[in-house]
Formats: sequence, C-alpha cells, structure tokens
Amino acid sequence: MNVPNPVTIGPVQIGNGRPLALIAGPCVMEPGDMTRRIAGRLVEICGELKIPLIFKASFDKANRSSGSSFRGPGLEGGMEIFRKIKAETGLPVTTDVHETIQAAPIAETVDLLQIPAFLARQTDLLEAAAVTRRPVNVKKGQFMAPWDMKNVVDKLQEFGAAGTLLTERGTTFGYGRLVNDMRAIPQMQATGAPVVFDATHSVQLPSAGEGGKTSSGQREMIPTLARAAVAAGCDALFLEVHPEPDKALSDGPNSLRLDDLPGLLRSLLRIREALAG
Repeated sequence: MNVPNPVTIGPVQIGNGRPLALIAGPCVMEPGDMTRRIAGRLVEICGELKIPLIFKASFDKANRSSGSSFRGPGLEGGMEIFRKIKAETGLPVTTDVHETIQAAPIAETVDLLQIPAFLARQTDLLEAAAVTRRPVNVKKGQFMAPWDMKNVVDKLQEFGAAGTLLTERGTTFGYGRLVNDMRAIPQMQATGAPVVFDATHSVQLPSAGEGGKTSSGQREMIPTLARAAVAAGCDALFLEVHPEPDKALSDGPNSLRLDDLPGLLRSLLRIREALAG
C-alpha cells in the first residue's frame, strides 16, 4: 500500500527530502495568555533558524495520573485558543484526540490530529481521525514494538488518511521508566511513514512523583536523546517546552526550558547537515 511521504501539514512538509521539522509547544493550554506567548516565541526561534514548525498543545489532558490534576480548557476553549494562534502566527497546529466524537470538531480547526500512545491500537479512533481528511500522527504505544506500527499505518491508509506520521516516545522497561532503542526510527520508517522523535516524553518517569500522583522526568537527558534521534535519521522532532518548566501545570519535569531551545536546535541542525554531507 502506498503511504504518502512526505506528509503535508499546512505549509509544512515532513518526510523524504525535507528539512528537519519541529512539533513543539506546552504540554497543556494553561490559563491566561501563556499558550499564545509560547507560540510567539517559537515562531521567533524557528524563523531565525529556518526550521519548519507545527505548534502543539493539549486542550484536555485526559490521561492525568490523578483526577485532581489540571486538565486544560476543554474542547471549545481549546479550539478558540488555536484559532487565535493560527490567525496571529500562521502556524499549523496539532493536538490529541482521545475519543471518536472529538475527531470531527477538532479537525475543523486543527491541521494534524495526534493519537496518544495509550490509544495507538484503537481502530475506531484511528478511523475517526482518518476520515476527517486531516493527516494523523500516531505515537507508538509504550507497549508496542516498532514493527507493530505497520498495522497502524495500514489501518489509516485503508480508512483514507490524508497522511500518516509515526512518533517514537520510548518503550516501558520495568516500572516507572522508559527506554529508547534508536533502531525504532529506521524500523518505523520502513512502513513508508515519516518518523517523529518525542524527546520530552521519552525522558518521562511515569508515576514517579508525589507517591504516584504525578509523573516525574529527567529533563537533563532531553538534548542527549534528541541528538541521538537526529543522528539516527528522524524526520521531525517533538518537544514540549515551557518558560518555567518547574511551574508548568503538566509534564514540567520532562519539558525543555524555552530559553534552552535555540542552542539545542542549532546543535541538531549541525548533526543533520553532517549527515547530509
């Protein structure tokens, strides 16, 4: 089955022969203008470095460890924020789809639908995303082998997806730890789909904080994994960023400090350039 590669998301193309792209933003849309401020800063950074950018944020963190954790503004409020960001910046945007009934209303605003790792095998959800005629990015389940994602790609193609991306974000190793096997990048590229590397969720330590009520993370390892993934040939990088990660309302321990992003991106571009040469 022919899998479209590269995949077009608004003005951005990800895949064969295209520049390294970035999918980035805060984990969750926070109160006030924080989300729009982060989007504006990302535009400045990526504009200077000429890196194609897709803005990411979650309107609802449906899989929080604790029921009392902050979840976001909800579907209607989240789509309004996305509309403002698109109007102000011209960026394509992406967000998670957790339920089949969410796919169509989200696709009215969002350019790339993202399927969370825990839901990567949910056929009805994949179909609902595919029939919107938006491209779909599926995060590899922490419980899945890279070659298992071929079935996911096949499902999306059968359902008529406008394009498919796969994201590597770590594999469960024992309790409370994820590991990355960089062989997963070329192994998933063998499906025909471009592959994104999620360098921030890959350093997550699930249920490792506050007695299991929140996830922790090893933020300091983000650059190491990102450099390894670019060296392994990933097509795009996924990063959750925040001006003050320690104050973030979700995933702060595994979010990159926004001011650290330009330096990391410059090093990744040098690696990419070396591989091309």
